[in-house]
Amino acid sequence: MGKFSRLGNELYNGHRSIDFVHKRPLWYSISGGIVLAALLVVIFNGFNFGVEFTGGTEYRINGLSSSQANQATVDQLRQNIVDANIPGAHEPTVATSGADGITIQTEELGVSGNKQMVDVIESTVTINDPAKQVSPSSIGASWGKEVAQRALLGVGVFLVVVMLFIGLYFREWKMSIAALVALFHDIVITMGVYSLSGFSVTPSAVTGLLAILGFSLYDTVVVFDKIRENTRNLRESRMTYAEAANLAVNQTLVRSINTGIIALIPIGAILYVSAVQLGASSLKDLALAQFVGMAAGVFSSVWVAPRVLVHLKSNESEVQLAEKRAKARARAEADRYAAVPTFSETMPVDDEPAELNDDLGLEVETAQARPRTDSTANRLGQGRIAPPARGPVRPSGAAGRQQPSRQPRSQRGKKS
Repeated sequence: MGKFSRLGNELYNGHRSIDFVHKRPLWYSISGGIVLAALLVVIFNGFNFGVEFTGGTEYRINGLSSSQANQATVDQLRQNIVDANIPGAHEPTVATSGADGITIQTEELGVSGNKQMVDVIESTVTINDPAKQVSPSSIGASWGKEVAQRALLGVGVFLVVVMLFIGLYFREWKMSIAALVALFHDIVITMGVYSLSGFSVTPSAVTGLLAILGFSLYDTVVVFDKIRENTRNLRESRMTYAEAANLAVNQTLVRSINTGIIALIPIGAILYVSAVQLGASSLKDLALAQFVGMAAGVFSSVWVAPRVLVHLKSNESEVQLAEKRAKARARAEADRYAAVPTFSETMPVDDEPAELNDDLGLEVETAQARPRTDSTANRLGQGRIAPPARGPVRPSGAAGRQQPSRQPRSQRGKKS
């Protein structure tokens, strides 16, 4: 945890940075590919709608003792129904009903399927009251359709309120567009995973889908709030909009990861227990939608929403002026004393002293260097040109050249 804390501190202070807003073509392609794959899964695989949406048959078992109307009997009954391989009852919904009853919901089974179901029930539980028999009844799909319609209405109202809230709070409609893109990204990925898993679409799944919208939006609003803080005065901050937005994402990265992990751990535990140990359809449908949606929400709030926002803001005049100022500062801060021209054959060459090796018995000759002309002495390529000294200088034996000298305070301003 110490290394992670230090990493978070370095990211917040800007000593270390991860690029979240540049390389738009690459990351747009990755995000778009994921969304496209999820859409193709939904189109070709479809959804496994539960009996609440498609209709089916419900079996009510009443008159059970308190020792039978419990979770252990529910699990055993569900397993026996699955083992019986009844067509249309491969994923039954079994739950307790009151203190002495159990209800079972399956697809429409028909006459032979009903007989098999009754046989499995009677072989698993013992009904104390002979007058109370297993009573199948049909379930219509009207309730499920009403739930779906109300869910769609709720999503529409939610999105409108979200756009108004972000637009009024941040006073920036482009942030609303970026947040909606992130929400669309999370919903499509969740739908694709849900379709691929084959879990039944129940009202619990719809509830989980609505819940992840709020979580994803919450994380995105936190990142946008930090972006607004960093980009409030671009001229004074001496950063471009993209650099300030990227710094904001780095500053909130550790917080987003920690929040996501804390939220995913209990949801993952519910998903494991409900899908592996209990097999409770209502719980696993809710947990799967929330788990996938929250994980996608963390990704979209960090990688998708800020990048879309920077892209939308790139055409604004103030943002473009900040970009031009940053490029001008970069040119001004370059090494202006190291301007070396490109070599060419017509450049004048100075004569250097040349010596012959007298060890070979040759005469030692020294060529006198020609005096440099003004054009030669002033041309570029002769090394760095030291700026004029601001104070007195004196020879330095250690440096081998003139160095600025510093007089005592009492001698400053006096003539020697």
